[in-house]
Amino acid sequence: MGVDRFVLPSNLRPLDPSLKVAGPAWTVSGHIDTTISRHDSLLGWTTLLSRAPSGHVVVCQPHNQSIALMGELSAETLKNKGVLGYVVDGGCRDTDFILEQRFPVFHSFFSPADIAARWCPDAFEQPITIGEVTIRTGDWILGDRDGVIAIPHEKIEAVLDETEKVAATENQVRDAIRAGIDPVDAYLKYGKF
Repeated sequence: MGVDRFVLPSNLRPLDPSLKVAGPAWTVSGHIDTTISRHDSLLGWTTLLSRAPSGHVVVCQPHNQSIALMGELSAETLKNKGVLGYVVDGGCRDTDFILEQRFPVFHSFFSPADIAARWCPDAFEQPITIGEVTIRTGDWILGDRDGVIAIPHEKIEAVLDETEKVAATENQVRDAIRAGIDPVDAYLKYGKF
């Protein structure tokens, strides 16, 4: 549908593969800063949590691969605010607690190292890039055990319409296969497999 780069890197995985996430993105970026005080880093982080809007998926580009950008108190805070999930091109910690909360988190690695005196956010609601995918606040995020995609907000209606058509055709193919139709014949009849 004219979008080439919409699949986020394959190393982003769900903490709980049984959970899915879907909703509009709310973007945040940040950076490592080892000169920042513990207070200032935690104030920056709690500001991020405070500003994250309900009914959205927080998508974070932390620009590091060494510290965790999601932990137990943060997951509980976001879940209680009605945030739909969290996608981070970075680390996660306190996983047992997050699993108990059943809050959807997609991340690229685990680390016990937290953000205190190490990291701060530098932009909210600005375009971020994860892998080759640029994500803007309002773009639609879909994630499950297969991975995460970002659909540009201006294409979401067309994508939903096309998805409904594809699903209906695939259901016809599925029914034909279950009825004993050869897969080649089913493909040739419906043009889908």
